[in-house]
Amino acid sequence: MKRLYKIIFVISFIFYLCLLSSLLFLGSRGDQWSNMTLFEYMRASSNFSPLQTIKLYLNALINGSMNIEIPIKNLFGNLVLFSPMGLYLPYFFKGTRKIIIFITTMIVLLFMVEFIQIVTRRGSFDIDDFILNMIGALFGWLIAIKLFFKK
Repeated sequence: MKRLYKIIFVISFIFYLCLLSSLLFLGSRGDQWSNMTLFEYMRASSNFSPLQTIKLYLNALINGSMNIEIPIKNLFGNLVLFSPMGLYLPYFFKGTRKIIIFITTMIVLLFMVEFIQIVTRRGSFDIDDFILNMIGALFGWLIAIKLFFKK
């Protein structure tokens, strides 16, 4: 039975990675970006100011200044997107059961995602996405550690 759970977990991880890759790298941002150099694209589509878009979306939720789908999708979607990574990494890589190793791994992974998105023009570099993704991953990690790996 333990082997069956492991197989199911591996299959679910592969499915999650495929879904994550599809969501992060396969969407198109439109043709308006195609005439820009990479540097112009980076300047036009990046956010390096922490909490800027998070505040914007929270205010929009409070005052209704934007279609509610947009802030919900951006805030909660980014939180949920990497939560499963917090479950999978400690299972497959025992070292990531230590918080510092997990955080370091996630920082590298999330910067790689943001870099690939900007270079391929399939997304933007947004520090707020990074923050929300990290919080979501940490939430998943806490659940995994408390439920499955407590001593």
